[in-house]
Amino acid sequence: MRFFYDTEFIERGPTYPLDLVSIGIVADDGREFYAVSAEFDQRALLSNPWLAENVWPSLPTTEPRQYRDRLAPHGRLDLDDPTVRTRAQIARAVRSFILGDHPDELPYVELWANYGAYDHVALCQLFGSMVDLPDGMPMFTRDLQQEAARLGLKDADLPKQSEGLHNALADARHNKVVAEFLNAQVA
Repeated sequence: MRFFYDTEFIERGPTYPLDLVSIGIVADDGREFYAVSAEFDQRALLSNPWLAENVWPSLPTTEPRQYRDRLAPHGRLDLDDPTVRTRAQIARAVRSFILGDHPDELPYVELWANYGAYDHVALCQLFGSMVDLPDGMPMFTRDLQQEAARLGLKDADLPKQSEGLHNALADARHNKVVAEFLNAQVA
């Protein structure tokens, strides 16, 4: 089965691992998964103007209050929201969502993302390193941009996302739309 996913993350360079903010996954059969990490560095996200403007607004947050720190104008991550989980909880849920709960019956899995190199790293780091991936979890992600290029298409030829840009679940849904468009080009 194909799984289309997207992650939002904080990237701070080669001496830091990617800091997962959120992950959205849509399965070929229509099932969906979305989680926000309770553990990402909120200060680092909000100190990055692009992340503060594009990613923070799609996260479950509390109302802004008069705190003495710089998170005050933006509110804080709502740790009581059911989509907010620890990294360990997210890893277990992702494993179950993609591979099921029967280790003796591992399904065929294809992972797909748009410009997915860093998404794959963020996914792998949920489990530790790439060698720590659960049995049956692919060690690579197929890339929608590479498939489009193989078909002679440019990014401008692909369907445009109308809403939810930089919300991991909305982006994952759009990745499925793009994949279906690319499949139709082959047919």
